[in-house]
Amino acid sequence: MIILKQLSKQVSLGGQVLHILHPLDLTIPRGQFVAVMGPSGSGKSTLLGLLAGLDRPSGGQVWINGEELTAMNEDELARFRGRSVGFVFQSFQLIPTLTALENVQVPLEIQGQRHAAERARVLLGQVGLLGRAAHYPAQLSGGEQQRVAIARAFACQPAVLLADEPTGNLDSAAGQQVLELLVGMQREHGTTVVLVTHDAQIARAAERIVRLKDGHMVEDVPGPARAALAGRGNDLAGPAEAGLEPPRVLAKAGART
Repeated sequence: MIILKQLSKQVSLGGQVLHILHPLDLTIPRGQFVAVMGPSGSGKSTLLGLLAGLDRPSGGQVWINGEELTAMNEDELARFRGRSVGFVFQSFQLIPTLTALENVQVPLEIQGQRHAAERARVLLGQVGLLGRAAHYPAQLSGGEQQRVAIARAFACQPAVLLADEPTGNLDSAAGQQVLELLVGMQREHGTTVVLVTHDAQIARAAERIVRLKDGHMVEDVPGPARAALAGRGNDLAGPAEAGLEPPRVLAKAGART
C-alpha cells in the first residue's frame, strides 16, 4: 500500500543544509495501523506531509496504492488526495460556518457523489453524532468535533488515512474515546492508517510503531497489540490485547464527549 524508497527532506538555512529527514525505506501493507513516534523535531510531521503529497521530498520516492506521488504535478496530487487519502488533524479543521452534517458532506460533494447527505448521515451515525447533525462546530465539544472530523475523513472511503496528533487537543477520556473510534472505523473500512503521536498510550493501539529521532528512523517494531498475539497465528490484534477497550459505538446520538 505505502512504499518509501530512500525518502529524504532537507532545506537550506543560513547557508547551511538542514537535514529534516534522512533517507529512509519503509513499506506499510494494506490495512495496517502504524504509529509514528518521536520527540519534537524528529521529522514526524514532515514524513506525514510527504506521504500526503503536501510537501516535496529532496530525494527518494513515495508510492501509495501503486501510484508514485513523487512523479505527480500539483493538480495530479490534488486529485489523488481527493480520491485516496483522508486526514484527521489535531485542530479538527472543521469549517465553522457549516453544520456537522455539511462538514462530512464536503468531500462527497467535491467528488460529485450522489446521495451525499444520506452517506454523511450514515457516517455521523457510526460516530454517534447523528442527533447533532445540525449543530455547528462551535456548538460541539472537542471530542465531538474530532468525531465529526473522523467521519469526514472516512467519507470517500480512502485507501489511506493520515492522522496528525488526533488526540492532542483532547483530555484523556475524550482522547481515549476518539482513539477507540478511529481503530473501529479503520477495521470496519479496511483503511491503512498512519498516525503521528508523541503519546505512548495512544501508540499502544497500533499494530506497528516506527520511531524517528533527529530525522533518522531508529526503530520499526510490532506494536503491543500485535506482539501480544505473536506466535498464535493471528496477524492482527485489537485494542483489547493492547490494554485498551475494544472498538465500540461511543455514545448514543446527542450525547456529548
